[in-house]
Amino acid sequence: MPKNATSIQLTDDELQYLTSTVQKGTIEARVYKRAKILLLKSQGLANEAIAAKLDITVPTVRLCLRKFVESGVRSALKDSKGRGRKTEIFDDSKAWVVNIACQKPTAFGLSAELWYPRSLTKYIHSIAEAQGHPRMATASISSIRKILREAQLNPHKVTYYCEKRDPDFDNKMHDVLVIYKQLELRFDEDGVFVPFPEGETVVHTLSYDEKPGIQAIATTCPDKPPVPDTEKISTVVRDYEYKRLGTLSLLAAIDLLTGEAIPLVSETHKSSDFVEFLRLLDQKYPKGDKVRVILDNHSAHTSKETQEYLNLVSNRFEFVFTPTHGSWLNMVEGFFSKMTRQMLCGIRVASKDELKERIYKYFEEINKVPVPYKWKYKMDTINLVDEDVSQIVYEVVNAKAANHHNQGKRAPTPPQRKKKVKKPDAAVES
Repeated sequence: MPKNATSIQLTDDELQYLTSTVQKGTIEARVYKRAKILLLKSQGLANEAIAAKLDITVPTVRLCLRKFVESGVRSALKDSKGRGRKTEIFDDSKAWVVNIACQKPTAFGLSAELWYPRSLTKYIHSIAEAQGHPRMATASISSIRKILREAQLNPHKVTYYCEKRDPDFDNKMHDVLVIYKQLELRFDEDGVFVPFPEGETVVHTLSYDEKPGIQAIATTCPDKPPVPDTEKISTVVRDYEYKRLGTLSLLAAIDLLTGEAIPLVSETHKSSDFVEFLRLLDQKYPKGDKVRVILDNHSAHTSKETQEYLNLVSNRFEFVFTPTHGSWLNMVEGFFSKMTRQMLCGIRVASKDELKERIYKYFEEINKVPVPYKWKYKMDTINLVDEDVSQIVYEVVNAKAANHHNQGKRAPTPPQRKKKVKKPDAAVES
């Protein structure tokens, strides 16, 4: 470019691009100055004036202008290729670092569960020379971060998933979806429930599960409320110290036709508690109706005690089991998540009785305006024409109830438990 050129010509697009570049709050200083060089030159300023205004040298201005003339605006703003420090960390060393990052620290005899950039860098420093990568013995933490970023690795994070542990998972999921499809047909286009025809057995379908370990936690000092117009006290203020009072278990079901939530708060969630909940349902719904319960494979649901009770109320209950490790198919899980966010998160009580009372109060509030739950996942794959619901439900539970081979079979009546007869005390000789 001629040294005596007084200005350059910028198109409207180039002018707009340079203007937006200099207005960015996070732009690099060198890019900002190069953009300003082009803008000032387009206004007719001399190279010396631009250098003085931006506190740079005249050769820097000339270099930027020459790159603009040769390759355009974007090239003028960037560094030329080949500049900077020569590469010292080669691909074999990067692959070595990536291999370590893809394994847990415990595989190398460390106590940590996950790699963090600092701990990974420290470990690499300690073994680099012995492993034949002497350059990595002095690699900075930013270099390690860059290697991980290029490999798209985040070894300090955990992503959760559900493993399909049930070999018959797809078939059992299909069975649950068939029940949901039946429920869908009980509502018209406007979402209004269609009553059962006269003479047809009424079936109440419920989604059931337990939520154990609800902690009763007390504060040691009263909470302080937020203060308006005060930044430092804009939230509820709570003392860090707390007192554990024990835990409660919630057994709950939602009626998928009415949306009503049915609770039972207990100290435990054993077979006896489950039987108590079944008695609660038996008393709630009219005699002669079927009570169909969607539930998981917890041992309490298939225990001898549960079986003994169900044999006493023959043709009353029907169970539909979700696949093993597939309780997410149970709609009550979404209700528990909502309950945790709305009521249990951060709750503090003075006693376990207060916690129990507030749980029941929450259910009363929810049931004032019940909303039926609707399942959407894979519902378009279900065609009820070819389905036989009698092969999905279980009238009586047995130890292998969740096995497809036992569908439609009644479990045998369990043997009566022998009562221990207390022997009379031996007569005392006179």
